[in-house]
Amino acid sequence: MIDLHCHSTFSDGSLTPEQLADEAVKAGLSALALTDHDTTAGLPRFLAAAAGKSFRAVPGVELSVDCSSGVMHMLGYWMDVENPELVRQMAWIRDGREMRNRAMFEKLNALGFAMTWDEIVAFAGEDVVGRPHFAQVMLQKGYAKDKNEAFDKWLGDGKPGYADRPRLTAEVAVALIRQAGGVAVLAHPFSLRIGKEAMAALFVELAGVGLAGVECYYSEHSADLTKDCLAMAKKANLVPTGGSDFHGEVTPGVRLGLGFGGLNVPDEALAQLEARRG
Repeated sequence: MIDLHCHSTFSDGSLTPEQLADEAVKAGLSALALTDHDTTAGLPRFLAAAAGKSFRAVPGVELSVDCSSGVMHMLGYWMDVENPELVRQMAWIRDGREMRNRAMFEKLNALGFAMTWDEIVAFAGEDVVGRPHFAQVMLQKGYAKDKNEAFDKWLGDGKPGYADRPRLTAEVAVALIRQAGGVAVLAHPFSLRIGKEAMAALFVELAGVGLAGVECYYSEHSADLTKDCLAMAKKANLVPTGGSDFHGEVTPGVRLGLGFGGLNVPDEALAQLEARRG
């Protein structure tokens, strides 16, 4: 059993890279990828902690990508984390996130949500502040009963507390990952909020610019969507990959390797993905 999508305290997860390595052993995983949002800063600690343990540590990242509807993220694996263009573009994304965070902070306080910047940063851990950290403060103060309510009412796209930020295009994200020696995978297709026909066309389009795989197995994918994604990935000659998108306490129902309980990413997905390197 493998898991190619999880987050540490270097983005919006609650566990450190070292704790994730320990959890991978407890979960009986044969491979785990750390894919923090728009940063590779936690990878050295993750790889060091995994050395000598019973699973293979895969270095990764999850890049924010612009799209016309829903949310698009691009996963990258095995990149050269010192690649100058990758470093520059991730810094640009993080700078944009910082400006967005400050705008959201001002909006939420104007809406009557009494919170301080220090309270938000306290939930962010090692690195990038994100919307889940705003949601955690809202939960702590009783402004929302759970993360979904916080996003559905206040923090989601188009909601009163939302502010936009700059993102890469999908084509640029794929090219960036490939130029850094990695392979690119489209994350959680359900979040695109598009129909099957449009999704199939997107898979083919992105495969044409170098996309290697698509995250067919995912915690929030239904059995029908998983089946559809597998068929569309095969038609587009993309590797079907998968992961839990584990964040720890931020999403308490999601378990490493198992998602909500039924996730089972085939081990062979990793070998198939690695064959696309270079």
